[in-house]
Amino acid sequence: MKARVATRAFFISIFIPMNSMNTFQSKLPNVKTTIFTTVGNLAREHDALDLSQGFPNFEADPHLISLVDDAMKKGFNQYAPMQGYFGLRELISEKIESLHGQQYHPDNEITITVGATQAIYTAITAFIHPGDEVIVIKPAYDCYEPAIELNGGIPIFLQMDAPDYNIDWDALKTKITQKTKMVIINTPHNPSGKILLESDMLRLQEILKDTNILVLSDEVYEHIVFDGLQHQSVSKFPGLAERSFVCASFGKTFHVTGWKMGYCAAPANLMEEFRKVHQFAVFCVDHPVQRALATYLRNPEHYLGLNDFYQKKRDFFLKGLRGSKFQFTPSQGTYFQLLDYTSITNESDAKFAKRLIVNAQIGKYPHILVQCRRQG
Repeated sequence: MKARVATRAFFISIFIPMNSMNTFQSKLPNVKTTIFTTVGNLAREHDALDLSQGFPNFEADPHLISLVDDAMKKGFNQYAPMQGYFGLRELISEKIESLHGQQYHPDNEITITVGATQAIYTAITAFIHPGDEVIVIKPAYDCYEPAIELNGGIPIFLQMDAPDYNIDWDALKTKITQKTKMVIINTPHNPSGKILLESDMLRLQEILKDTNILVLSDEVYEHIVFDGLQHQSVSKFPGLAERSFVCASFGKTFHVTGWKMGYCAAPANLMEEFRKVHQFAVFCVDHPVQRALATYLRNPEHYLGLNDFYQKKRDFFLKGLRGSKFQFTPSQGTYFQLLDYTSITNESDAKFAKRLIVNAQIGKYPHILVQCRRQG
């Protein structure tokens, strides 16, 4: 009997304190459910056409699907190398050199990642310490700020202004302090569809020339550029390439966002630190998909033909809007198109987006597919 009482008392002494430990300090106290989830749920509730999240509504190339199937049947179902399948890294290296003239060694300067978002998070985690400042150009993809804050960094914002969404490089220069560790750029830009020109990249290169500031370049829409414009990768500019992480996405390029496949390219000294984090965050990425992509990339037309493919869709969409009260400047790239609705209503973007879902069964993401900054 004494033994039972002692045992029961022992368990009580363990479990009672645990029940009092339910309070904690959030590392992201201001982060709520994402707008993608909120608007998506509302769109489903009202059976609306859901335009709230950026992914294509058409199928991937059946040939690519069959290549994944073949890789699985051939037994490539166990762990891939931590850095990624070498054959895929080799083809990425060849692609970058062909398009931008920069050589990245496939052995120590390219890593396959779980989509570009993981590449972005890993680069930030590897280099941002508490108190470091990171310049973020707004509006921005929503993963940048939480990654900075989770690592104790401080986001420093620079606003792009409608309707042109040009970057004020002089203003960016004034944001740089002794604490600035990184600048994040995104071209083609989500959500404005703006692309950075050669003159923009040269200006950034000049601003950072005598600093140790890193650049994180989000280039997931690199192959979706319109009207004869050219994507200007940081890898094309030696003074930027030496300090930059290039983050890219096979999901966006090949209409397979659910596969979460991307990559990061960076100089060896930066990639060494990147991989220290990568190996403990995910270790490696889907093996059969990597094998399939290595075969698929051997035909450059699979990605070089995307510009015309998506431009036809953009033009079709904008043709349907002509004659409406929406005003717009055609997107230069990506599959986003901003619309100015000031001729329709004075409502806030969020309120107008909700009304479109409920009354017109069109689910839009406020700040992206409905104009993100009302004029006046």
